[in-house]
Amino acid sequence: MTAAFWAVKILTTGMGETTSDYLARVLGPVPAVASAGLLLAAALYAQSRARRYVPAVYWAAVVMVSVFGTMAADVAHVALGVPYAASALVFALALAAVFLLWRRSEGTLAVETVSGGRREIFYWSAVLATFALGTAVGDLTAATLGWGYLTSGLLFAALIAVPALGHRLLRLPAVLAFWWAYVLTRPLGACFADWAGVSHQRGGLDLGTGAVSLVLGVVILAAVLRLTAAMGRPPRPAT
Repeated sequence: MTAAFWAVKILTTGMGETTSDYLARVLGPVPAVASAGLLLAAALYAQSRARRYVPAVYWAAVVMVSVFGTMAADVAHVALGVPYAASALVFALALAAVFLLWRRSEGTLAVETVSGGRREIFYWSAVLATFALGTAVGDLTAATLGWGYLTSGLLFAALIAVPALGHRLLRLPAVLAFWWAYVLTRPLGACFADWAGVSHQRGGLDLGTGAVSLVLGVVILAAVLRLTAAMGRPPRPAT
């Protein structure tokens, strides 16, 4: 996984957070969840039909998983009154169950082996669980514990360096390091996006969730176009 992958992944988590909040406010919770669910199904169907890695298709699926995963955690808290600590535990158990079934079925959790079929179902189930878990954890630190969005974002920025350093310096297994970092990208991107979008009274910059979503969407689109163009370039000759 390249630096570009992690950069775009963090951007999608931020966009998912603010887009979810924006749609819930403009459309209402039920229409927002229904619309996001339909778009997620369409994006995952397109991804399942792709015969190879297509940046636009893959990242569209990731964005919709981000939006829907955010809504799943928010609905559990706002509509059902489930505390973020409880929902974080539930989503963590759900992710553990997906990993357990995936490992027992396929023998590995390495994303390099995902090439369609059952492994792709396990992969996207894990991705959805990581987004819901990360949303709950981010809101737990920022809101329930009262640390605020900026402080929480800085915390997760520091924590995400742990698996990277562990893999490089302590020989932490690559698969463990990948999924550890993958989970942390969600609260990292979401906390900074919320900090930019929410009001001053909530400790943010008050730029608006709609505006933040639009800016992040444009940056993600530019990054995906760049990734697509890079795939068409011939490899550089060895020097």
